[in-house]
Amino acid sequence: MSMGEMIFWVGLVVVFFDSVFIVRQRTAVIIERFGKFNSVRFAGLKFKLPFIDRKVRKQNLRIIEHNVDVETKTLDNVFVNIQVSVQYKIKKNKVAESYYELEDPFAQIKSYVFDTIRSEIPKMKLDDVFSNKEALAVSIKDSLSDVMEQFGYQIINSLVTDIQPEMSVKNAMNKINATEREKIAAANEAEAQKIKLVKVAEAEAESKRLQGQGLANQRTEIARGIKESIQTIKETGVDEGEVMTLLLVTQHYDAIQDFAKHTNSNSVLMNYSPGGISDVATQIREAVLSLKTPPAKV
Repeated sequence: MSMGEMIFWVGLVVVFFDSVFIVRQRTAVIIERFGKFNSVRFAGLKFKLPFIDRKVRKQNLRIIEHNVDVETKTLDNVFVNIQVSVQYKIKKNKVAESYYELEDPFAQIKSYVFDTIRSEIPKMKLDDVFSNKEALAVSIKDSLSDVMEQFGYQIINSLVTDIQPEMSVKNAMNKINATEREKIAAANEAEAQKIKLVKVAEAEAESKRLQGQGLANQRTEIARGIKESIQTIKETGVDEGEVMTLLLVTQHYDAIQDFAKHTNSNSVLMNYSPGGISDVATQIREAVLSLKTPPAKV
């Protein structure tokens, strides 16, 4: 093969490789002809004029995410650091605008995020910043969409991912939260103690009521028994005074017997000699007779 033929074939190979190229999926290639925009080529095997057309830029058509950190001050003079995550992509029908209109799209997005954050946050108190996080994210997305649309960028989403106040403010907020929880715990504990005391008092009152009812029933039965005993003894011909003495002696010895069984009972010992019992019976009888005798008329 002569030198001329070799040069021809080498030149043909160079021309071929300069005119054929492959564009990867979710990628766009911008072609210029003599320094002027010519076309946009998408995924697949593509051709261009060798040495005339030039690939100037590969544009990524996938979703891109960038984080923007902004420090600003709230309405109640608290400095906060807010992190915003912006997700965007190049619109397929505006690939040329995305390249020729903006030199640094992320710098443009960052500027608008700063502007939106620093115009909205100073209107809110710190608590409102946390509670209105979603509304703030929507506001950022709307402001970016209106601007970036003309440059060929579509804002997919904007998220307020982090809100960090100053450390001293954060510690104070945690302390307030802990104090509130302690107050709730103390109130719950006091309420539980109150319920417990009320239940104990109700149980004690019910117990005393039942004890009183039992004691009343006991005394009723005792009175009934005494009445029947007196009636039975009187039928044998014993007079009323002797009957009273006999009953008092019987009750006296029953009390002594109960005292012996229950050593912890609170009992009062009285003179239980026959003479003492007679004196007690006489005093009770005289008291009863005095109540039955009407007062003398003056």
